[in-house]
Amino acid sequence: MKAALRLIPLFAFVCMLAPARAADLSGAWKGTFDFNGESIPVTMNLKADGATVTGTIEGLPTSPTDIHDGKVAADDVTFWANTDYEGQTYKLVFTGKVNGDQIDFNFGTDDGAWGTTVTVKREGAPSAAPATPAAGPAAAPAAPATDISGIWKGDFEFNGDSLPVTFNFQSKGAAVTGNVEGMGAAPIEIHDGKIDGDSLTFWINTDYQGQTYTLNFTGKMTPGQIDFNFGTSDGSWGSTITAKKSPPTPAIPEK
Repeated sequence: MKAALRLIPLFAFVCMLAPARAADLSGAWKGTFDFNGESIPVTMNLKADGATVTGTIEGLPTSPTDIHDGKVAADDVTFWANTDYEGQTYKLVFTGKVNGDQIDFNFGTDDGAWGTTVTVKREGAPSAAPATPAAGPAAAPAAPATDISGIWKGDFEFNGDSLPVTFNFQSKGAAVTGNVEGMGAAPIEIHDGKIDGDSLTFWINTDYQGQTYTLNFTGKMTPGQIDFNFGTSDGSWGSTITAKKSPPTPAIPEK
């Protein structure tokens, strides 16, 4: 009996030395990260085999791209991936902390010149239970997205000239479509138009001197007016536009 009691501390010590079991990351994980003011969706398709992680990432400029040297130890996960951007290949290093059905990543170029964060959640994970409302008045419902459908006009400065521009918007809920006139020979389609509160974001592609540029727009909306900051996706050029909504054209009465 005494011998058995003497073994208990030894057993506890061995348990303390036993390595923690690696988290099982197999599955699809989804989230978004910020790049030049734009929210970029990303999906990580991971497969874990013990402490080894393999898979792909969708949403980077090179998509899908394989992950390399994937490792998971307890709640830490690391790997790297290559992606091409504007004709150059970059190595992105990912360092994540696993918390149940969520992983919080820091990632960026291996030389430290650029980095950001992304929180991904396992696809199909149950949502958190809604909080029990406190006693008192019911919370006000979220305000509907502003309807900006119509024609908006303004001008911007380029090389010392004031250039007129027209935005033709169609909005449905938080989604915005349409085109921009004045930044090319023909109207240019807008992409990923979104309204969030009093903010409007979208991007367009335009050609200048034989080269195509992506221009990102971020606007602050007030009644009848949108104040835009916009510029190239690499940040090398930018400007501002104040666009005002044109009144609708009155119908011509029939004779």
